[in-house]
Amino acid sequence: MRSASLLIAAGLAGLAVAGCGGSGGDGGSSDAGASRPAHDGAAATVRTTTVEIVRSARGDGTFDPAAIYERDAPGVVTVFSVLPGESGVGGSRGQGLGTGFVLNARGEVATNAHVVTEGEGGSIRKAEEVYVAFADGNQVAARIVGYDPNADVALLKIDPAGLTLRPLRLGTAQDLRVGSPVAAIGSPFGEPQSLSVGVVSATDRSIKSLTGFEIAGAIQTDAAVNRGNSGGPLVNARGEVLGINSQIQTTSGGGEGVGYAVPADTVRRTLAALRKDGRVRYAYLGVATAPIYPQLARRFRLPVTAGAWVQEVVAGGPAQDAGLRAGEDTERFQARTIAVGGDIITAVNGRKLADEAALGVALLDFEPGQKVTLRVYRDGKPRGVRVTLGSRPQQTDAGARP
Repeated sequence: MRSASLLIAAGLAGLAVAGCGGSGGDGGSSDAGASRPAHDGAAATVRTTTVEIVRSARGDGTFDPAAIYERDAPGVVTVFSVLPGESGVGGSRGQGLGTGFVLNARGEVATNAHVVTEGEGGSIRKAEEVYVAFADGNQVAARIVGYDPNADVALLKIDPAGLTLRPLRLGTAQDLRVGSPVAAIGSPFGEPQSLSVGVVSATDRSIKSLTGFEIAGAIQTDAAVNRGNSGGPLVNARGEVLGINSQIQTTSGGGEGVGYAVPADTVRRTLAALRKDGRVRYAYLGVATAPIYPQLARRFRLPVTAGAWVQEVVAGGPAQDAGLRAGEDTERFQARTIAVGGDIITAVNGRKLADEAALGVALLDFEPGQKVTLRVYRDGKPRGVRVTLGSRPQQTDAGARP
């Protein structure tokens, strides 16, 4: 979560600046920062990188918080950022504080986009300076390779020379079960290397991104997550990162047992795009939809019991250009206002939609400019609608999602 705490200000002045090299993959490598011979017989100062690979804390897969912390905490870092603009007394610049974790031996670090940026939508600006502090006391400068406000993920790069790195592995959230034990490691309220444990409270949640579009498949957990935990890993007993802790739902401003993590599968996709292009492009349809459930389907005599019921079509968007229709008349049903008579989208290129949220997930497989065929029910009859997908805008209009 964003923080304007001045507690980190004193630490920034004394941080050493390190150069930044190229990017790499998620896998660690023990040859990073290899020594180079001196030229012309001159003595050379060589800084080498030590990479520690720890596969498991316990062979039986038991969830052991102490073992998890010993194994994974060295790979978790505190991220400080100097934000653009002026704020505070005397026109001092704003400060950001969050968490991150090491991805590989090349010095790549993952964190949340909102840890190293300021603003939302079209007004997002990246931090002017970023620093990474390790558990062993080392503090180095970092370069922002890129950030994805739609997934709230950022990729940083540090010079690994002279450092001991403990990369954490990205897992998957696809088969995650509610009740599975998890641990969050981070810097809540600026207290580095803090551990909290809990369980997966729910899966497939939708949370808002920095652009207003939804991040699908988020993990809900009751492991304590507070300001400063943003960007830190949510790990399982095997040390796999299931997601990046990103948001809390709170009425008091503190953690209340409802935290959310961006799923590792989304993180992996975003990191790959940031390495390649420094940005992530999202396909855009331009509709607002409502979920369909059995009682709703019976009430309005819908031909299907699953899909995305089009409530609004964004003017000038790809959906409108393709002729998709939204409902025109509105009716109240179970305390909701429903736009009746619109198209019902049930599949994308033959991939059936289990529910409304599946539409946005399906579109993640496509690039702007690609053509897709939507299976649509209109007036009770199925048809195919060919759509040329657009590029997701920097900020959503109210209601519009995919």
